[in-house]
Formats: sequence, C-alpha cells, structure tokens
Amino acid sequence: QVHLVESGGGLVQAGNSLRLSCAASGRTLSSYSWGWFRQAPGKERDFVATISWSGATTYTYYVDSVKGRFTIYRGDAKATVYLQMNSLKLEDTAVYYCAVKTSRTGSVVRTDYDYWGRGTQVTVSS
Repeated sequence: QVHLVESGGGLVQAGNSLRLSCAASGRTLSSYSWGWFRQAPGKERDFVATISWSGATTYTYYVDSVKGRFTIYRGDAKATVYLQMNSLKLEDTAVYYCAVKTSRTGSVVRTDYDYWGRGTQVTVSS
C-alpha cells in the first residue's frame, strides 16, 4: 500500500507561483512512476504531468496547457514529488491530485494509476 499526501495549495494571484508537494509512504517506490492530475468544478480529472525513471534517465511529460510553466521533479529523498507551477492562470484553478503508478512507465491515463492522494486546492485569482 502507498499513502500519498499533497500539500502546498492555496490562493494565489494570476502570474504568481506555487509549489505542490506529494509525500509518499508505504511500499518501496523505486520502480514506480508518478503523476499530477487536476479537477476543476464540474469537470473531469485531467492529466497535468508525469515523471518516471529508467536508470539515471528521468522522463517527464506535460499536458500542452502547462508546458513551459509547470515542472515536475522528485526530491532528494525520493519519497516526495513536486509540481512547481509558475505563471499561474485563472484556468489553472482546480483540486490537484498526486498519483502513483506501480510501474516504471509514466502515463497520461487516470485509470493507469494505482494510488491517489486526497488532493490540494489551488485557486488562482485575477
């Protein structure tokens, strides 16, 4: 079992930055990939970013709408993954969820992920 806890959400003005954290505990995570998803009110939970590793190589992938603004990366302790969000826009407002997939290959598909956190609210104001 993997337990995920997100933090770092909040209210921020458009153009500013936030960093979300996802701390994991439980099973060994070395063979897993991670993802961030978000869900705006009345909408589906959508893919934002994923990170995975093969040997010394890190793979990341982003939805087009956040490319160049968001960065997903892992902390030195390897049990925490971050989502650095810069140049935030009103349309980035959502609940952000962290997820872990029990294989080395990242995915943009929500149902490929096995463990989920409870989410953290990000609200971008004008």
